[in-house]
Amino acid sequence: MNIWTGLLFLGGFIATPAALAAVTGEPEADTTSPKDIVRHFLEEVRAGKAPEKSSKFLASKVLAHQMNSEIETTVSRDPEDYAAHIKDFRRIYGDFDFEVTELLADGDRVYARWKQTGCHVGPSDGAAPSGLPVIEIASAVYRVEAGKIAEYWIQIDRKGTEIQFETNAINTNRKISCVR
Repeated sequence: MNIWTGLLFLGGFIATPAALAAVTGEPEADTTSPKDIVRHFLEEVRAGKAPEKSSKFLASKVLAHQMNSEIETTVSRDPEDYAAHIKDFRRIYGDFDFEVTELLADGDRVYARWKQTGCHVGPSDGAAPSGLPVIEIASAVYRVEAGKIAEYWIQIDRKGTEIQFETNAINTNRKISCVR
C-alpha cells in the first residue's frame, strides 16, 4: 500500500490517480505500466466485453499496421471506430471467447498472442454464417505512449480462418455445438 492509498483508507480525502484506481479497480491511464494497459485493453475491449471503453485505452489516433495477404497496410483508427470494429466481431462470431495466451513487455512495447473462439453467426468476407465454431489465432505488438495505446502491429492467421469458413460451408450438416 502506498502513502496515498493509505491516506484514503485512513479517512483522508486525497483523490490521487493511484487512490482512485485502488477504489474503483480501474487502471490509471498515466501511471499504469504498458503491460497492464494492454492487458486491461485486451480483457475489456478486444475481448468484446466493453468495446465502448476503447477511449480509455486508445490514443485519439492509433496507427494499426496490418498484414493482409502478405501486404503490409497501415490504417489510422480512433477509439470510436475501434469499438465499431469489435462490435463487428460480435456480429460475426457472437459472444466469442477470448484468451490471451502470451503477454510480454519491453519498455513501451507489449507483445500479445491470443485465441478467439466463436460461432460463425454473421456473414464475413463473403462467407455465409454456418453456425459452426471458428477459431482465430493472432498476435500483436502494442506501443504505449502517455498511458495509451498509440500504435500496433498485428498478424492474424487469416488463411486459417478462411479455411474454417470454407470447411464449415461444406459441412453445415455437422452436429457440432457452438456452446462454449
